[in-house]
Amino acid sequence: MMITTFSKVQSFEKKTGPFVDTTALRTYLTEKRNYFLFKRIFDIVLSSLVIIFLLSWLFPIIALLIKLDSAGPVFFVQRRVGRWGKGFKCLKFRTMVVNDQANVKQATENDKRITRVGNFLRKSNLDEFPQFFNVLIGDMSIVGPRPHMHSDCNAFSSVVHNYKFRNTVKPGITGLAQVKGYRGPTKNFESIFHRYQFDAFYIRNANFWLDMRIVRKTAAQTFRMIFAKFFPDDVKTEEMEAPKKWAASFRSLN
Repeated sequence: MMITTFSKVQSFEKKTGPFVDTTALRTYLTEKRNYFLFKRIFDIVLSSLVIIFLLSWLFPIIALLIKLDSAGPVFFVQRRVGRWGKGFKCLKFRTMVVNDQANVKQATENDKRITRVGNFLRKSNLDEFPQFFNVLIGDMSIVGPRPHMHSDCNAFSSVVHNYKFRNTVKPGITGLAQVKGYRGPTKNFESIFHRYQFDAFYIRNANFWLDMRIVRKTAAQTFRMIFAKFFPDDVKTEEMEAPKKWAASFRSLN
């Protein structure tokens, strides 16, 4: 098993260039071997539970709302960057009208392409729920850096040193950067760089209990956003903008 993994490390080095320390990466993979095993078991169990007990009844409701709101497919399937830079088909509920720029242009604030139902799905993170199927088949994990389009990954790696280091683990439905407020489109260099800092910090310090805290925070944020949609006067929602003093928040998720 480890021979196959190390061959992937060598292939990854060729793709990313000389900035990757393959010796350190091999040591990291060896030390985290048990963690990755338990992480995969957790991914299979949780994704199966979500698909059986949640998506089994939620999917028909969301699918109907999407169809009633605008013409087009229920799913939006896009090729994203996975572990070791390998591409995979990432699933999402469609949140935009069908358009030719969906695969090359990120959504922006007040984007006219976003539908009414799509706006709610995006704010509540429900648009990401089909990715539990990606997790089940092994393309993604529950927790990890968010997967980018190939064009974005190449663009970001040209401005942030060693950016593709984040591709050494499976991309996730949620991650440390997301629970810290870095969601949605990347607006500028600061946004790109700070997301990478959180992703790199997560990879270097990855452990099962950190994953559990990120899952807990994500669930709390999702329920809060959904509740606030229906009871806006009863809930004072937190702003989801990235915090200015981002560096101080590395130490704790609380």
